[in-house]
Amino acid sequence: MAPVIGDVLRIQKVKKTFGEGENAVTAIKDVSLKVKSGEIVVIIGPSGCGKTTLLRLIAGLDKNYEGNILNYEGNRIEGTGLDRGVIFQDHRLLPWLTVEENVLLGLKGSKEELAKRADKYLEKVELKDFKKAYPRQLSGGMAHRVAIARTLIRQPDILLLDEPFGALDALTKMSLQEEIERIWQAEHTTMIMITHDIEEAVYLADRIIVMSQRPAEIDEIFNINLPRPRDRKSEEFVRYRNAVLNTFQAATGSYVI
Repeated sequence: MAPVIGDVLRIQKVKKTFGEGENAVTAIKDVSLKVKSGEIVVIIGPSGCGKTTLLRLIAGLDKNYEGNILNYEGNRIEGTGLDRGVIFQDHRLLPWLTVEENVLLGLKGSKEELAKRADKYLEKVELKDFKKAYPRQLSGGMAHRVAIARTLIRQPDILLLDEPFGALDALTKMSLQEEIERIWQAEHTTMIMITHDIEEAVYLADRIIVMSQRPAEIDEIFNINLPRPRDRKSEEFVRYRNAVLNTFQAATGSYVI
């Protein structure tokens, strides 16, 4: 897929309501945002505020919404497409397939060409030597790296990450954050990520979008002007982390997201 220049996604006054009448619940209200090609945008907000709902709308997994979500061609997103790849918290590997077979699932081509493509992307996540292993033989972090390779091999314009590391231990999570950073440096794939971890957001994001309580609106946007790779212990990093945390606490009255 040819690289996209300019805005790869435009969200215009999006509203999403579940149910009808007295049972109606508005999850998202009047959300507008532009995402530039090659940008990493990280969305944080209170639990249940509608972050994942917004990501599902961008992915095309939910088509019933008000407003517009437009792709780089200006077409309204109303379904899934190869231009968007999704990585969930659960790696969703098929246990009866090898690592290589999971990565190539659904792809077509000659056996030799597919094997080369699998090797290329498994090498990017440092798992080429495990291509004949099964998911049960992998650690949690390794399984997530396979899921990343499986998505990247399809060369999406946008990579959508829904709290992909939320269930992992702290050291594995940090390792995978560094893996995402390294892949971004090589590929410059546009990424939109949902997380509960403010430090993770500051480490990865070009912009952090802070969402309000439900119905979710954009409360504040932080531009993270730090060189990459980022030093989590630097004064500048800590200052950004504290600023985002203070904004979140002021908006929600809680440190917990």
